[in-house]
Amino acid sequence: MKILAFGASTSSSSINRQLANHTAEQISGSQVTDLDLRQFELPIYSSDEEEANGIPAAAQEFKNLITSHDGIVLSLAEHNGSYAAAFKNLYDWTSRIDAKVWADKAMLLLATSPRARGGATVLETAKATFPRMGADLKASFSLPSFYDNFSTDDGITDAKLASELTKAIQTFSS
Repeated sequence: MKILAFGASTSSSSINRQLANHTAEQISGSQVTDLDLRQFELPIYSSDEEEANGIPAAAQEFKNLITSHDGIVLSLAEHNGSYAAAFKNLYDWTSRIDAKVWADKAMLLLATSPRARGGATVLETAKATFPRMGADLKASFSLPSFYDNFSTDDGITDAKLASELTKAIQTFSS
C-alpha cells in the first residue's frame, strides 16, 4: 500500500509531520511518501487570482501526489481552532482542480498539539468536511500534549494512547 503521509503545517519541526510519519511507518507492508508541505508555494487563493493566472502548478502537483497513492495519513496542525493557513490555501487551490480533493482515498486523520486537547477542534472540523471532499475516512486519532506523550525514539509513550492509535491503524489498514 502506497501511503502519502504529511503534517498540515509548514514548520520545519512540525509535530504533526512527526506524528503522521510515525503512524504511517507502523502500517504493515506500506511504502510511505513523506510530504513536506513547505514544498508548495502558492499565492493566496482568490477568484481574481485564479482568473488572472490560472491554477498554480503546485496545486496540481499536490493533487497528483494524492491520486498516485492508495491512502493518506494526514495530521492536522491547529492554529486558533482551525487549519493552518498554508494548508487551507493549498486545500482551497486543489479543490478548484477537483472538488473531490482526496480522490476517494482511504484516510487516517490525525491531530496533535502541545496542549491537552490535541488539535481536537480542527480534527472535528475535518471529520465533518473531508468526506464531502472525497476522503474515505477510515479512522481518526488525536494525541494530546505532544511533548508529554511522544518520543522520537519510542513514539507514543502513554500506553492507552498508543493502544488507541494502534486500533486506528488497524481500522485504516483493514
